[in-house]
Amino acid sequence: MNAVSFTVNGREVHLQLDPRTTLLDALREHLHLTGTKKGCDHGQCGACTVMVEGRRINSCLTLAVMHDGESVTTVEGLGTPEKLHPMQRAFITHDGYQCGYCTPGQICSAVAVLEEIEAGIPSHATEDLDHVAFSDAEVRERMSGNICRCAAYPNIIAAIRECAGEKQA
Repeated sequence: MNAVSFTVNGREVHLQLDPRTTLLDALREHLHLTGTKKGCDHGQCGACTVMVEGRRINSCLTLAVMHDGESVTTVEGLGTPEKLHPMQRAFITHDGYQCGYCTPGQICSAVAVLEEIEAGIPSHATEDLDHVAFSDAEVRERMSGNICRCAAYPNIIAAIRECAGEKQA
């Protein structure tokens, strides 16, 4: 067992974990943060997406011990039922979910996508590397690692577009 400490959703946590424990399993099984979902367990669906130090990652592909001392944000850390994060609110407004299984990963990824665009980090869809701008093509490319079996993609794009408008205002 290894001692692992990190900050999860603003709260410092200390765990004793088998060094083979994924970050996903540490969150779900040890911290009972079940918003983050185990989809494929191979990094192909994005249901397990969380943000570590502000960057989105597939938590099923990384070991918890690799994030000792780092800050982790899950969907539970973005907002509460009483005070939703703007992206959570936009997903509800635009029906950006159907079965809801992928929604936590979609929301975490979407929040990080807007931060990436705002920071000027280019993607494969970026036409002008000197000027990264919000566009549906940028969002589709950046969100391509998050699969929705219900195919709510147009609604997800609409939710992200609404939040991008809020950020630009």
